[in-house]
Parts: sequence; structure tokens; C-alpha cells
Amino acid sequence: MPNKNEIVTIEITDITLEGMGVGKTAEGYVLFVPGTAPGDIIKAKILKPLASYGYAKAEEILTPSPDRLEVDCPVFAKCGGCVFRHISYEKELEIKKKLVDEQFERIGGLDIRCDGITPSPQSVGYRNKAQFPVGKDENGLYFGFFAQHSHRIIKCENCALHPESYEKILAAIKKWGDRYAISAYDEEPKKGLLRHVYIRDGRASGEIIVCLVATGNTPKTKELTAALLAANPKIVGIVLCINKKEGNEILSDNFRVLWGKGYMTDTLCGVEFDISPRSFYQVNHDGAEALYGIAAEYACLTGNETVIDLYCGTGTIGLSMASRAKKLIGIEIIPDAVKNAAANAARAGIENAEFICADAGKAALELAARGIKPEVIIVDPPRKGLSDDVIKAIADMAPERVVMISCNSATAARDAKKLDEAGYTAVKMRAVDMFARTGHVETVVCFNKR
Repeated sequence: MPNKNEIVTIEITDITLEGMGVGKTAEGYVLFVPGTAPGDIIKAKILKPLASYGYAKAEEILTPSPDRLEVDCPVFAKCGGCVFRHISYEKELEIKKKLVDEQFERIGGLDIRCDGITPSPQSVGYRNKAQFPVGKDENGLYFGFFAQHSHRIIKCENCALHPESYEKILAAIKKWGDRYAISAYDEEPKKGLLRHVYIRDGRASGEIIVCLVATGNTPKTKELTAALLAANPKIVGIVLCINKKEGNEILSDNFRVLWGKGYMTDTLCGVEFDISPRSFYQVNHDGAEALYGIAAEYACLTGNETVIDLYCGTGTIGLSMASRAKKLIGIEIIPDAVKNAAANAARAGIENAEFICADAGKAALELAARGIKPEVIIVDPPRKGLSDDVIKAIADMAPERVVMISCNSATAARDAKKLDEAGYTAVKMRAVDMFARTGHVETVVCFNKR
């Protein structure tokens, strides 16, 4: 085992989804090195040697990988967002597909591989949502992102993953905040007013909603409204979210519309949706249309099926397939999202949809107890994946097919194993890159009942 601060020469042969290059010393000791690319030959300085592996930093790149790019972001490797910004996009896609395949083999123990990976239609400016923590220094308010594994704010107001319009919105809030001495929330003394700025935009509609997260009411709202509308006339709503709680949760349930409406409207897969700040909505609009198209293909709907959409959010997935189903039942725990989903169905003239506000596990058990026997179940769970209650309820309802969409391939692989044990065979799988340049990748898996 090498010693701390020792310099070794290694070749980077692999990379993790967190963007950590992987290489071995001549003695076979494994090192994880951030900011490196497969194919790099580097001098690495050992920072943290452990029993069987260690962490290091690249002191010098002796021979760069043919897939390495010149980094175009000043905060790359600080904010922890774009872990693949130093690698060609083609190589990134290859890495993500390989890692999904490996996780389904290693974690799931399943003999299934992705039939490919669908690239994001855009690799820059694709995000339609941003949450900026707020800080304040001698130059006034500033915005950015939390550094990895910390709440230290890295200043960044022009992220390449966001549209340029967000920068002007932040500039308007800063000018207003500085003029009227608006304080930023500080976690250490737990004092201050403005905690986060939350922006959402509709790619099809052009509508924008701005939400200020604060510990109390914000003063000078008329001036704030005037500043924001001058920065971007496409803003349709300005909302205040009062969150006095300590902890990591950005939004509370306490919302007040300062101007306009408390939601924005957008069109996805031909269906118009109202999206409130707390509603789930895919951050990559065009990528989501590709993702849902694959899910619909896997669902194999003929017009005679009852479909249950677990974790339905505002109904985007289920409503995009409702015209091909006999009955759609959506389940979601967030009340505002359920209201949005019902309104979205009514606006689109979709009469075969029903939405239930409940925990997915409890609602699925209730539907099973009611004797509802769906032919298809769609699940799009949070990153933590499916609970055992949900998997049991799925098995009890015994659908012919289960289509799982997951933003966490590790928990997807774990859940695929549990579904396999419950009598469902994974027959098709595809990776979809919804989060270009970051370490996240979506996976769509089709299961058939044995």
C-alpha cells in the first residue's frame, strides 16, 4: 500500500458515475482520481490511502486521453455538477451505458444489457429548472451551487446547463436585494431572509415561474415584480415559499403568490401541463419526450389495458399514454401535483384518468385490495427506489407488464432483482441520457410476468 503524499505514475482505465477516474499502481493498488479521463497517464499524489484502495489527485497529466476536452467552465470540479465536462460526449455516453450494464449484472445479478443509450437532444442549456442557494458578501447577494458533500456555496450565475435567461433573472434579484438590504440566510447562526432562488421554464410554452424561498415575508414585492418583469417579460408567476425549517429540504408547503399565477404551463408529448413549484417535472424537456416514448413502446398498449402510474407527479407519463389505454390511475403523494394532474387531464379532454393522493405503497395495496387488476404498471420512483411494500403490491396486482423508469441505476438494479424474485423477468432495457455532462443517467426497463 502506498503512503500518503507519495507520487505514483498510473494509467486511468475506468471512471465512476461520480466522475472519479480509476487506475492501478504497478503493485495493483486501486486509486480513485477526480478530474481524470480513461486513457490518461498521470502522476498522482496519494491523499487518502485505505486498506484496499485509496484516493489521489492528479499532479500532472503526462499523456492526455484521446477523449479529453479542454474544460469550458470556471467552476468545474468545484460545484460537483458536471463531472464529465472534461470528456467527449460520445465517450460519456459509452461510460454511462457500460456502468448501467455493470450495475444490473453486479447488483441485480441479471443477465440483461441495455440495447443502447439514447443521447440528450442538447448537452448545453437543457435544464428547465434551477435551485440557487443564496449567499452574501461585501459585494452583496450572490448565487451558485453547493460544493459536493457540503453547504459551501460555489458562486455561479451562468451555468452552461441552464438557459441564458436565468442569469438575467438572478441579476435582477441581486439588484433588488442589494438596493433594499435583503439578507441571505446563514445556516450557522440560522439568521437571514433569502435562502434559495428557484426558477422553472416551459420549453414549449416559453413561460417562466420564479420562486423565492425565504424564512419570512419579503419586503418591497412591487419593486421585485417590476425588476423581474423588466428582466424577462415571459415570467408568468412570482411565488414566495416560506421555509423556516432547518435541514436540507428546499421547499416547504407554505406558498404565496406575489404576482401572476402560482404555476407555469408547458406541453409535453402533446399534452398541456400545469406545473407548480413542488410538482415533479422532468428537467430535460426534449429528453423526457424521448424517455416517455421508450416507456410507451415498452408498455405495448392496445387500448384495452388498465394502466397504473405510480409516483405520477403531475401526470406527465400516464397522460402521455392515456389515449392508448382503457383506464389510467395515477398515484402521487404531493397534493398540489395531484391537483395539477387532474386539471391537466381535464384540459386535455382525457376522461379515462383518475388520480389518487397517497403514498405509492399504501395506494397500491388499497388498489390491490379493491381487486383492481391492471395489465400494465408504470413506476418512476424517487432516487431511493421502490419500497418492499410497493413491490409486494405490484406482485399482488399481477400485471402482465411492469415498466420501470429510474434516475438511479443502482437502485433500479436492486429493484429489478426484487421484481425478478417476485415473478417478473426483465426482458428489455435502455439507458437514456437525460442529464448530459453530469453523473446521472435514466434507465427504462420492461418486465414481463412469468
